[in-house]
Amino acid sequence: MFLCMQYDVYGDLLGLLGAHPVAPLVSLHHIDVVQPIFPKMKRSRALRHLMSSAVLDPASIFQQSICYDQNRFWSISVSWGFVVQIIRGIISPRELEMPSRTFLNWFRKADYIGYAFNTRPVSRHPCQRPFVFYLNSAKYDEGRRQVIGYYNLDKTRRIPGCRWRLDSPGKIDSVVVLKRPDPLRWHKVGPHLLFASLLTTCIKYSHTGLVLASELTEITG
Repeated sequence: MFLCMQYDVYGDLLGLLGAHPVAPLVSLHHIDVVQPIFPKMKRSRALRHLMSSAVLDPASIFQQSICYDQNRFWSISVSWGFVVQIIRGIISPRELEMPSRTFLNWFRKADYIGYAFNTRPVSRHPCQRPFVFYLNSAKYDEGRRQVIGYYNLDKTRRIPGCRWRLDSPGKIDSVVVLKRPDPLRWHKVGPHLLFASLLTTCIKYSHTGLVLASELTEITG
């Protein structure tokens, strides 16, 4: 049995929806007090844009998968149908699963104990700021029997310089995520088993960007 949890917050929902707790999304409300979930869009248009992917696989919207590029030492978090975030360095799944505090609680306080769930601070280290790729479009491929999501780099976000000798995710313009719809995912396992997927062999490179395949096995930990 899954619990329906309500979170009343202000501000930027990237941190919360980019690492959504393991529970089906029921509704979004109080939209008037939060920033549009997609940049350069009004709130109503941003919600319609979200629904363009949600209708293709409703059970998976905002569900998180975690991927590691071991060659480039990148940690990759996919919030399906919404956003892909790439961070330099290898960050543990336990940390990536905690929402980063891009938002404020209902009393508009930056109080980390003011939530009913664990959170983590937004990283101040210039090399561990996430590169954010928002959903651009999604479609169902009949031949592959997969949903293909196209995510583009948000170039409006300022990323400070980094002295680490690691490739910059900023060199990638787009990310493609391949996923097979699974409308029965919430009937197969309990919430303690429906953990973030570790995508260890998911990465391919093309001339246009990064390709991720989230057709993987769920893990526990």
